[in-house]
Amino acid sequence: MSKDHQITLFYSPQTRATGARVLLEELKVPYDLHVLNMKTGEQRQPAYLAINPLGKVPAVRVGDTLVTEQGAIYLYLADLYPEAGLAPALTDPDRGAYLRWLFIYGSCFEPAVVDRFMKREPGSMNETPYASYESLIDMLEEALKTGPYLLGERFTAADLLWGIALRWTTMFGLVEARPAFQAYMARIDGRASVHKVSAEDVAMAAEHEAAAARLKAAS
Repeated sequence: MSKDHQITLFYSPQTRATGARVLLEELKVPYDLHVLNMKTGEQRQPAYLAINPLGKVPAVRVGDTLVTEQGAIYLYLADLYPEAGLAPALTDPDRGAYLRWLFIYGSCFEPAVVDRFMKREPGSMNETPYASYESLIDMLEEALKTGPYLLGERFTAADLLWGIALRWTTMFGLVEARPAFQAYMARIDGRASVHKVSAEDVAMAAEHEAAAARLKAAS
């Protein structure tokens, strides 16, 4: 790999960064992991805040380019490696729907799920970024009923984002595990990239828990 395309993923296991690592595995490109132990607060230390002042993962550095935020990372990486076929080209008719699903996730889905989890009373349908939780989830279900992917038969980076997000949100009861969601998650979870990263995340998370426990015992 040339220096211009040397990839570093700033990462912590079993977080939103998991999907970005799965994407890199799907792209079949080499990358380095810069692992942060969020159990010990490494993401709040000055060294990482210089990367992302919000202290969030994932972040990706490719050569001299630094990208944060999930939607932006998926868009950037999938476009950077078009030979993997995970992003419709700029002139492809599917490009609009692809971008819509990449960005509706962060703009609408996460705010809706967090508001519901926090039991916050949302504003009117004209005041929230997502209209209503129910309308958003119904829209997602309708898109996945016809499937098998968000763009029909075409698998894209957007499916990795949504498949992994639905796995976590349904696991914790934040989103109802509707049949269309279950079938979709099964398709995404069956991919070799997801198996690999998920297994390594379990081991890495256990190491982080142990390190946090040792730090607490020593304090």
